[in-house]
Amino acid sequence: HHDIYSIEDLAELIHDLKVFKPLARVSVKLVSGPGVGTIAVGVAKALADVVTISGNGGGTGASPLVSIKHAGSPWELGLVEAHQYLVANGLRHTIIVETDGGLRTGKDVLVAALLGADRYGFGTLPLLALGCKMVRQCHENTCPVGIATQDEDLRAKFSGSVEQVITLFRHIAEDVRTRLAAMGARSLDEVIGRADLLAPVDPSHPVASSFASLLDRADFTDARAARTDRSFRTVARSPVGDQLAVDGGRIAAVKGHVQVAYPVANTDRAVGTRLAGEVAAMVGDAEPPGTLDVRLSGTAGQSLGAFLVPGVSLRLAGTANDYVAKGMAGGTVVVVPEVSDRTAIPHGAGNACLYGATGGRLFIAGGVGQRFAVRNSGATAVVESAADHACEYMTGGVVALLGPIGRNTGAGMTGGTLFVWDPEHTARGFLADSAAPAHRLDAADGDTLRELAETHVALTASPRVLTLLRAWEQTVATCWVLRPVSPRRRESAAAGVASVELAAGGGVAVGR
Repeated sequence: HHDIYSIEDLAELIHDLKVFKPLARVSVKLVSGPGVGTIAVGVAKALADVVTISGNGGGTGASPLVSIKHAGSPWELGLVEAHQYLVANGLRHTIIVETDGGLRTGKDVLVAALLGADRYGFGTLPLLALGCKMVRQCHENTCPVGIATQDEDLRAKFSGSVEQVITLFRHIAEDVRTRLAAMGARSLDEVIGRADLLAPVDPSHPVASSFASLLDRADFTDARAARTDRSFRTVARSPVGDQLAVDGGRIAAVKGHVQVAYPVANTDRAVGTRLAGEVAAMVGDAEPPGTLDVRLSGTAGQSLGAFLVPGVSLRLAGTANDYVAKGMAGGTVVVVPEVSDRTAIPHGAGNACLYGATGGRLFIAGGVGQRFAVRNSGATAVVESAADHACEYMTGGVVALLGPIGRNTGAGMTGGTLFVWDPEHTARGFLADSAAPAHRLDAADGDTLRELAETHVALTASPRVLTLLRAWEQTVATCWVLRPVSPRRRESAAAGVASVELAAGGGVAVGR
């Protein structure tokens, strides 16, 4: 996740996910290493359902070799630290602890239980049971045994079966049962956290004393409760958001247009998100039978319109905090701040707006903070200024920045279209070195941008963008467009050119 810079950011993400889908279980994966216990406590306080301590013995074949060989520490060290810290802070009963990253045998499972784990993850082992040859090409679509590939010829070589994996885990389970019986225990629940039942293989070894504290018993008697009682992990919700979800339920029955209005305050987080979750649960990927127009006024809290879905429109007369429209899949969000100084660009919303959006529209008659539209892959947006790192890692959608931009704009873009208005001829100095080349607009680009600007004015009555429309010839002449070409499209284009040149030379053009 490209926008978690603190434990508070993680807590906000978990809150928003649980508002969208209250029954969802949220799992946070941490790399085993020094200090992981402190982080695990923060994860528990952030109301995650599961924390996974991942050791250095596993890893996807898509990872760089240096990460596979040298990242993290053994899962045993991170697991026992996380368990002990959670017990010491009175939080162990509130969260499920899982471990993975190199588990191979029933003995590994039992040791993990003794060190405090409730669950045990296997990745490499079942893949080997299915025929994986560990060639580490998982990310290249060239898996020779047909597991990690979409190539039909390679997939035809897959010879694995469900029965092979079932047999593997039956043997592991039998190994665990036999070892538990030898200890006099009837279930794993009885031994979770009983690190005092472990002992160094060689107590006289020079490093044995260094690990003595790891084998201290951290009393934990609520193993089953941690897996079944979810009351510990219920997030607080916004009264406005709850009322909106109730009123919004009418769109399931009304095949028309429903409009509602509410005042909001900065304590109202994720307004519209619970409604979006309920609409998604009702209609799935289909269009809802009606539409809901929500009129808000005031200062909205974090995550206004997060994970919004088609059929819902949010209009805020005021300003918003961070994460506006993050993860949105449809619908429309409009933010119109009050304007006291018409010579300055008003503040519209905070950081990380439109993060990870896959659809929908966002129009803000003002400026936004850093990391705007990071990882946007399908939404359309217009804002009147953006701070640093706008449109990083963008893969789709259309964004128009009709005002000053910050540093590193467009870094890592691999798709989508970005328009930048540049009346001062300074914008190119703010574009990232890795951004796509900036070009002047052709007729089709000009039409697209004008349509966006007109929609923006229609929804926000922005005087600044209205001025741009009134002098459109000058405006379009000072705009840049960035449109990355994906490696596949570039390869296809090159192949087409080669075929044309071959045919022109009197040969036979053969497609790839």
